[in-house]
Amino acid sequence: MSEYDPATIERKWQARWAEAAAFRVAAADPGRRRFYALEMLPYPSGRIHMGHVRNYSIGDAVARFRRMRGEQVLHVIGWDAFGLPAENAAIQNGAEPRAWTLDNIDTMRAQLKRLGIGYDWSREVATCLPEYYRWNQWMFLRMLERGIAFRARRMLNWCDSCGTVLANEQVVSGRCWRCDNPVLRREFDQWFLRITDYAQELLDGIDALPAWPDRVRTMQRNWIGRSEGATVRFPVDGGDDRIEVFTTRIDTIFGATYVALAVEHPLVATLARGTAQEKAVAEFVAAESSRSVEDRFGETAAKVGVFTGRHAVNPFSGASIPIWVANFVLTDVGTGAIMSVPAHDERDFAFARTHGLPVRPVVRAADASAADAGLPFVDDGVLFDSGPYDGLASAAARARLTAIAEEKGFGARTVTFRLKDWGVSRQRYWGTPIPVVHCEKDGIVPVPDAQLPVVLPDDAPLTGVGGSPLAQLPAFVETTCPKCGGPARRETDTMDTFVDSCWYYFRYCDPHNARAPFDWAAVAPWFPVDLYIGGIEHATMHLIYTRFWTKVMRDLGLASIDEPVTQLFTQGMVIKDGAKMSKSKGNVVDPDAMIERFGADTTRLFSLFAAPPERDLEWSDAGIEGCSRFLGRLWRTFDRARAALPAPGTPPPPAAGEGGALDLRRKTHRTVRRITDDLGPRMHLNTPVAAVMELLNAVAPVAAEEPVLPGPAWALREAFETIAKVLAPFAPHVAEEIWEALGHPAFVADASWPEPDTVLLLDEDVLLVIQINGKVRGKLTVPRGLGEEAALAAARADAHVAAHLSGKTIRKSVYVPDRLLNLVAS
Repeated sequence: MSEYDPATIERKWQARWAEAAAFRVAAADPGRRRFYALEMLPYPSGRIHMGHVRNYSIGDAVARFRRMRGEQVLHVIGWDAFGLPAENAAIQNGAEPRAWTLDNIDTMRAQLKRLGIGYDWSREVATCLPEYYRWNQWMFLRMLERGIAFRARRMLNWCDSCGTVLANEQVVSGRCWRCDNPVLRREFDQWFLRITDYAQELLDGIDALPAWPDRVRTMQRNWIGRSEGATVRFPVDGGDDRIEVFTTRIDTIFGATYVALAVEHPLVATLARGTAQEKAVAEFVAAESSRSVEDRFGETAAKVGVFTGRHAVNPFSGASIPIWVANFVLTDVGTGAIMSVPAHDERDFAFARTHGLPVRPVVRAADASAADAGLPFVDDGVLFDSGPYDGLASAAARARLTAIAEEKGFGARTVTFRLKDWGVSRQRYWGTPIPVVHCEKDGIVPVPDAQLPVVLPDDAPLTGVGGSPLAQLPAFVETTCPKCGGPARRETDTMDTFVDSCWYYFRYCDPHNARAPFDWAAVAPWFPVDLYIGGIEHATMHLIYTRFWTKVMRDLGLASIDEPVTQLFTQGMVIKDGAKMSKSKGNVVDPDAMIERFGADTTRLFSLFAAPPERDLEWSDAGIEGCSRFLGRLWRTFDRARAALPAPGTPPPPAAGEGGALDLRRKTHRTVRRITDDLGPRMHLNTPVAAVMELLNAVAPVAAEEPVLPGPAWALREAFETIAKVLAPFAPHVAEEIWEALGHPAFVADASWPEPDTVLLLDEDVLLVIQINGKVRGKLTVPRGLGEEAALAAARADAHVAAHLSGKTIRKSVYVPDRLLNLVAS
């Protein structure tokens, strides 16, 4: 080919890689450094998008580089194949979710192969297949045995649009993470996992993840949300009830002027009974219960409430304070009740002002009088108007008051977490069936291991309404109790699909194991994952869940690590016209169309070259066209010169070490050093492409010479071999084509990464510092390797140095070649 033909080149090399199983890894080689490169597995929506192209091109570039550096690289892909979109597509299009999903997997697999991503396809998994989700069920049962999995009735987040409950992590600003519709609060019997048992360990473990982005680590710390404080029980006037509150500011308790309960607090139903406020409370609760989470708890939501008609007693002061129901109090934060101190909390202050409640300051700045204190004063200070504790600093007061509450039995030191137990029940069809049955005699009974997997039936009626589709299948629901043999009903909730993605990359390392989720002996050499690439939107969902699941597997004896991932890399989004690409915005660029027009190498190259990988990439038609022109120019330059290139293994002639040939060799080796540095831990994947472009600029005039003499011809061959190698992680097809045309029988993907010659990295000239009697008197540019006599002569010839030597005799000289000439003169 005299012209660059990406379609022909790419089909050829994809076929050869497939035939040779070029990227297959049979087992971990104990004699080699291993590297596990992983991108977050995709949902099989039917088409890859440019975000996929960028994500997987980043991972492939690093994997290919590491492979050429001599490491044994595991680079794998699979499919996060359960989930709501498949079910919704079935409802809308009359498709069967399994067939729809597997067809989409076939399409997307072909697209990824067309991109030339170097995956070990023999390890591919799909989470919707029984051979995978069987082990979700098996691990769930092990958690049930240990009390990590449990069933409880709680107020939960409900998405009407998706028809299912959501974990707290799946509610973003009061809206569903998937469909962006408002989320409501409803009470359900649901299955949970006790992630809270691991909250402190998850928090402490963040410090052991230095190669994770600071932003992700901060997001996880904030989501786990450890708070140290005290629980205090306020007796209810005229009864035996106690309202337990959690506070981090017990030092302000003498300033509490009301207690506020969440709408869903269990005491709300009884406190107002028989009072003049009974009707008002019932109406308020009904109205607030029908409002969305966003309307109730959003930043701009009005803080409203209603008096219950009852009072509580401050256990420290004995003061009687009113009990209110307030919409801003969350059931699952703290205890669902707060002591409200308007003088020292902005939210309590705003509510008190709105409803005419007292504001009583009890803490002031250490250097201010009570009259000077602006309200609300939210900082630590010194107590006043707090009985015997006046004058105590806030920190000392917290310790003293907490101790007294413990001594008198109405409080205790307490640590709480924002993180709540993970609700894993979903009232939808397309997910892992929860492997328990409900028996009237024996209650909840686990399905025996020998009966796993509980297979998801194919014939569920999918309407999107009316609760779980599985509940409408008598053949699925009606079963026998494994314990007593009597009639029983299968659980009809399915598991949150984040369960599937918690451990999939362990399965990659032992994907065909029919006896266990995986054999740790086969998996351990690859763990922890060396590099994990995915979007930052998973920071407080998948990336917390998978850390938790790893610790549970450790405690179950399945693994022996605490953290699953060494380095996390969060790539930027692909945006167009100032917004993330989406069908709704009409700004989508189809990867297949780009590959058809420009080729896979150009599409990959642009996705890596256009922006640093951690930043958003703004799509540019001119940019991808520029990458196409570069590859075309590279091919034409190589095609013009290759007839003049010496055969492989030809030793360099003397002329390769002088003149233009030497200049080109220097440029080649400096390019290798630059790209090697950029492909290391820094992952500056856009700058290596620019470096290859610069090297081609140096190659082009030498290749255009007529004739190409032996010295330059040898330097050209070295340059083209280097370009093929360093371009292989980015544009692997054209790199293979050039490598083969240079006479190499093996894949460039299997070649060794080039090592720069340190001699050729040196500059021809150096800066020589001239000192006279210890003071710098000149800086000279001189040839590298200059001898001492020549350096002295050059110093004498410099006018500035000569002026300082005038009339003096040099008594001694100290010469550090290429760096310093120090003269002692008098």
